Amino acid sequence: MSPTSPPGTAPASPDTGATPAVDAGAADPVARPNLVARLAASVADPVLRILVGATLISRIGRGIFLTVTVLYFTLIVGLTPGEVAIVLAAASGAGVVASFAGGWLTDRFSAKRLIILFTSIEGVALIAYVFAGDFVTALVIAVVCGLFEQGANSTRSAIIARAFTGESRVHARAVLRTVTNVSIAVGSGLGALALALGTAEAYRGLIIGAGVLYLLGLFQLVRLPARVDAPARAAVAEVVTATGSVDAAATAEAIASERRDWRSHSPWRDPRYLWLTALSAIFGMQFGVGELGVPLWITRETEAPEVLIAALLILNTIIVVVFQVPMSRGTHDLRVAGRVSAIAAWLMAGACLVYAAAAGLPVGFAIAVLVIAAIAHAFAEVLSQAGGWGLSFELADPVRAGTYQGVFGMGYSVGALAAPLVVNATAITHGLVGWASLAAVFLASGLGTWWIARRAAAATTA
Repeated sequence: MSPTSPPGTAPASPDTGATPAVDAGAADPVARPNLVARLAASVADPVLRILVGATLISRIGRGIFLTVTVLYFTLIVGLTPGEVAIVLAAASGAGVVASFAGGWLTDRFSAKRLIILFTSIEGVALIAYVFAGDFVTALVIAVVCGLFEQGANSTRSAIIARAFTGESRVHARAVLRTVTNVSIAVGSGLGALALALGTAEAYRGLIIGAGVLYLLGLFQLVRLPARVDAPARAAVAEVVTATGSVDAAATAEAIASERRDWRSHSPWRDPRYLWLTALSAIFGMQFGVGELGVPLWITRETEAPEVLIAALLILNTIIVVVFQVPMSRGTHDLRVAGRVSAIAAWLMAGACLVYAAAAGLPVGFAIAVLVIAAIAHAFAEVLSQAGGWGLSFELADPVRAGTYQGVFGMGYSVGALAAPLVVNATAITHGLVGWASLAAVFLASGLGTWWIARRAAAATTA
């Protein structure tokens, strides 16, 4: 996609110098396209349309499942809170391994076939939850779901890395994230039906529906073109002697040389990319702040009503849906990606301190302060994601794009796994001092990402 014109737009007609006649009722030929036209143009690429269609369907199922998971485990399956925590932690831990494995596999096998396989297994595993009647069964199913969900996510990132270039890659990620948020919101509303009815049949019916939606997304994924797959590695030709016989030793050395060259493109030998992954994983703990830290802080330390938790979640979703795509433009440029990462760092650090300031305030002031913090937090999330996507694509070695995206995704999975522990050990346990510590962590990681981007940009222009 061109940075200056959205995909799907027709090229401008040459200027002939004549002034065309315009009917009184005709639309202004230079008028800004309406919302529907802009949305259609944003998904003009056929691969992106397929991914959007699959995401739109399957993420509704994800929203349903996220809404009913914990209560289904406790009320229907009969697990204790401790057992639920173990089940969810095990699923997250499995996802760490699968994040890397999914990307690694896409450098060796068809990404299209892999994402179809992973999504199929995940959908079936979600449906299998209705048969969970004890801790062990729920644990096994959760691990399977965690494995194939994160494997599919890394495969999707590898597909984007190979099917798009430059700004269009970040645009694709931003569009898919926007669609994901909208779909999960819709799914959460449907999941509320089970919560309202409160019966085992309602819970199981919606869980089956969530799994079926994942499987329905396959009708989109099977349409992916072959260009989403990694190019096949060229076979090493046999070395032939002057007499026409095969030189076994020389052929073996040529094969070994090709393997050494392949391994030299590994992200594990790229310190800059590993630092980027680590810093992005640390900053990614901001999701844990929103999911765990803020709700607990509001209920335990502030006078704000608990309903504000849902209101802030809705506010965050609206900001992400409205601003993720426009604020991601240009972040394929290393300098822009670094700049937005630095802005995100300051916004997130400020949000932590403002969250902390809500403690002990009267109700009205507490609500106002928390809303301000949530807005800063939401924009920090949007900008950090945009900068991280741009850098994760542009700093990756295209020879092993899948493995690079797998490593980057694994970093985020590690951050998500660590976030509850870190947030609880800082903000929730130590109050203002803990929030200040979190602010310092986010500021350091965001500015570290900016520094990497700045150095990389300088190296490309040297």
